[in-house]
Parts: sequence; structure tokens; C-alpha cells
Amino acid sequence: MRRRTGLAVAGAVALGWGEWLNWRWSRTLVGQSGGVSEAVVVLGYRNRQATANFVNRWRVRAGLRSVSADNGRDTRVIFSGGATSSGAAEAELMADYAKSVLGFDGTVFLEDQSRTTWENVTNVIPLLEDVDRIKIASQPAHGLKARAYLRRQRPDLAERLVLADDYHPGEWLIVKPLLALYGLWTLRGLKDDERKISL
Repeated sequence: MRRRTGLAVAGAVALGWGEWLNWRWSRTLVGQSGGVSEAVVVLGYRNRQATANFVNRWRVRAGLRSVSADNGRDTRVIFSGGATSSGAAEAELMADYAKSVLGFDGTVFLEDQSRTTWENVTNVIPLLEDVDRIKIASQPAHGLKARAYLRRQRPDLAERLVLADDYHPGEWLIVKPLLALYGLWTLRGLKDDERKISL
């Protein structure tokens, strides 16, 4: 009985820890920038099949729910990711899923050359110059990494970063502890001032 109780407590602590870290990462390096126009950047994940894989489909949904309801006409959605195999680029597969499956009919831009997160950020910068608000949609740790990279490359544009809708309590609940562990590993190169929660 004690063993079961101990395992249940450990499981609850792990789930809570994973939830808290993902919540924290989603709110780091974002502000309250105003204005009308916005860009939602959806970062791709390695996709070796002919259609968007599970992770990319989720990222597309997170990106589309990040579009502000009050000014959807002034929002551009940028799908970013090159080909990781001989098939189509991640950006193309995500855009196709957004349009053909989810029925998205808003403004779409494709950045289909990137192979790394650093390249994602570098290559979307020209598409961000004239918008008031920038949202980056991905898993929270990956989104934070991209925001930190934008801050390093273009601090002026990083001041326009706002919260994306890529964190929901309970979403991915069972795997959030694993995502948190992986996130800690991928974010190990961030500086202390890139880890401070903004909201």
C-alpha cells in the first residue's frame, strides 16, 4: 500500500513539475506589445512522411489558435521549416494541413529553407520587420529557444514578442515531464537573463 501511495505521489509531483516548467517557458521573453498587425511563426519539426506528422499537426493547431480573434485579417501565419528528407519541406506540409484539413483561409507565408531553430529565426526575420506583434508557436521549451535566438539576432524585433497560445493546462499532460526533461537539456545554452519569466 505504501509503495503504491509513494508511486502515486511521485507521479503527481512529476506531472506537476512538468506542467509548471512548460507554463513558465511559455511566458518567458514575451511582453505586452500593442499595435494592430501580428505574425504567428509556427516552427516545424522533423517530418519524414508525406503529410504533416503528429507534432507538426499539433504545432499548426497551436499556431492557428494563437491568431488574435479581433484582428485575424491583420495576422500573417508563417510556417517555417525545410525538408529533412527527400520529401516536401515542413513548412509546405504544415501549410497544407492548415488549409486543407483545418480550413484556414488567412494570410500564409512559407519559409522552407531552415534546418535548425537558429535558421528558422534568421530566415523569418524579413517577414517580421513590419508587424507590431510577434508570436512563436511550438512546444514551450522550443518556443523559448526561438525567442532567445530572436533576441540575440534582432533585439529590436524581440521587443515585439507576445504570448502565443501554445500552452494549455493538461494538454500533453502525461508526456510533459519528459518534455520538461528534454527542454532542460535543449535550453542549457540559454543565459540567465534569457530564462526570466516575463508574464
